Amino acid sequence: MSDDAPVSRRIELTLVKPWFALYAGIKPTLVIGGRGQPTQWGIGTWQVPSDRTVTIGVFLFNRLWRFGQAEFELEPHHAPALVYRAPALPFLRGRIRPDPGHVADR
Repeated sequence: MSDDAPVSRRIELTLVKPWFALYAGIKPTLVIGGRGQPTQWGIGTWQVPSDRTVTIGVFLFNRLWRFGQAEFELEPHHAPALVYRAPALPFLRGRIRPDPGHVADR
């Protein structure tokens, strides 16, 4: 195996929609290192570089405006699990935090 091979790791991101929200049918968009991709509510895994800091962002879009935006600078020493919590109101920001219930691999 070459030493020039990219080093990566998988992260788990849980996208949580509030039980009561003043918007319906809106799905989140995930942005990793400046590249956006549509995603679903719930738990997903993504591949990110393991040797450098990468920006993880999430926002919601309803054809008129973006809202619920949140970002997290994931550093190599951080646990590989994050939780995004969407706002209940469409003019508020969301939150991304490390997952407190995540158990590190042994």
